[in-house]
Amino acid sequence: MFEREISKEDIRQVLATGKTIEAYPDDKPYPSRLVLGWIGSRPIHVVVADNPTQGETIVITVYEPDLARWEPGFDKRR
Repeated sequence: MFEREISKEDIRQVLATGKTIEAYPDDKPYPSRLVLGWIGSRPIHVVVADNPTQGETIVITVYEPDLARWEPGFDKRR
C-alpha cells in the first residue's frame, strides 16, 4: 500500500462505495472477492476475504489495475 500510495482511508472508501466485480467462493480459508472502486479518477482494486463467523473483512491485496490486463472501466479482464 505504501509503495502504491494507497491509504487505509482509500481502502475503506473503495469497500464502502465500490462494487464486487469477481467472487471467489471456493477460496480457503474464507471466500474472497475483488472490489473495484474509485478514488477521484483513480481506479483501485481491493481483494478481500470475508470471515462471516468473526464478522471481519481481511484485506489481501490492493492495487491500481493496468489497462494491459483490464478492459477500460477496469471491471473485466482482457
